[in-house]
Amino acid sequence: MANLRAGLIGLGSMGRHHARNLRAIEGVDLVAVADPAGDPFGVAGGLAVLPNVEALVGQGLDYVVVATPRSSTSPSAPRLPRRACTRSSRSLSRPTRGGPPPRRGLRLARPDRRHRPHRALQPALQSLRRRLAEGELGDLYQVVTRRQGPFPARIADVGVVKDLASHDIDLTAWVTQRDYELVAARTVSKAGREYEDMVAATCQLTGRS
Repeated sequence: MANLRAGLIGLGSMGRHHARNLRAIEGVDLVAVADPAGDPFGVAGGLAVLPNVEALVGQGLDYVVVATPRSSTSPSAPRLPRRACTRSSRSLSRPTRGGPPPRRGLRLARPDRRHRPHRALQPALQSLRRRLAEGELGDLYQVVTRRQGPFPARIADVGVVKDLASHDIDLTAWVTQRDYELVAARTVSKAGREYEDMVAATCQLTGRS
């Protein structure tokens, strides 16, 4: 079976890591990259840095990783073909009218318990999901996640909910293989930024007794 042909939109601070990881995944070839701002970290290698989404999807790709700032993600989504897969935003996985048909056997990536978030490639998380599913760790009563640290200056278009909490939400659903039924959250801004820099959330998952 031929390797999957992957494309990458965005070659900035996060895109450089996605480029490295795509090249390290067995069965995947990174064949096209795009960023109108160029390649500041020199991660394209021998690939041409394409100027826009249209040029990228014209390369015959199987899926696309979107690593652009959150504010520029949604405008790019309608131009992605129906066969493109993305790493996060639910809006990006909606098919566009008139796009090419999805490749047989491929499914769109969505942030739910059936599809693997990109951080779930970590062996520790894969092992935890398996052990929970097999009952090796007993009954699951509570999952607690916490992130704390300096707010990165380069993230100026969203707050911690979209930038960081989305990963904890995705991974918790994937590891436990459950869906969310209820979410209660409170956000505050203590640093005087436009967007929130703190969030506390309590969530209820399916499968409770």
